Amino acid sequence: MKWLRAYYAGLVLVLTLLASGAYAANEMLTFDNEGLRERYEQLSFQFRCPKCQNQNVADSNAPISEDIRQKTYEMLHQGFSDQEIIDFMIDRYTEFVIYKPQMSIVTIWLWIVPALLLISGLTLLIRLTRTTRQGVPTELTADEQQRLKALIEDKS
Repeated sequence: MKWLRAYYAGLVLVLTLLASGAYAANEMLTFDNEGLRERYEQLSFQFRCPKCQNQNVADSNAPISEDIRQKTYEMLHQGFSDQEIIDFMIDRYTEFVIYKPQMSIVTIWLWIVPALLLISGLTLLIRLTRTTRQGVPTELTADEQQRLKALIEDKS
């Protein structure tokens, strides 16, 4: 019976610790209106955690994600637009912090170069197959047929 009490006590302790961790993860932020809350949630799902790499800031418990959420909250209350907040985060954490990179010369080249390489490779392949086909005769001349016949007879 003593072990059963110890088991239940341990189970209660573990469940209490798990519940307190879940409570600590929720931030208690107050917003002036519902529109501000929606903008905050949208931005926090749009930002990527620099530490977790494939997790958004809203779902991450990393300290850097908490900093990004806090700075987003402050900037929203100071009246910054969404684009100004995004630009600030990009300046601070590089473009890795957003899931959808902005259109720039670098991102354009990331799309254009593979397409150009694919087109040039296909063009080269087509040219090589055409020149190979044109260089191979389809029928033997009379002289070649006689030489082939003589070679076959010599072997047999």
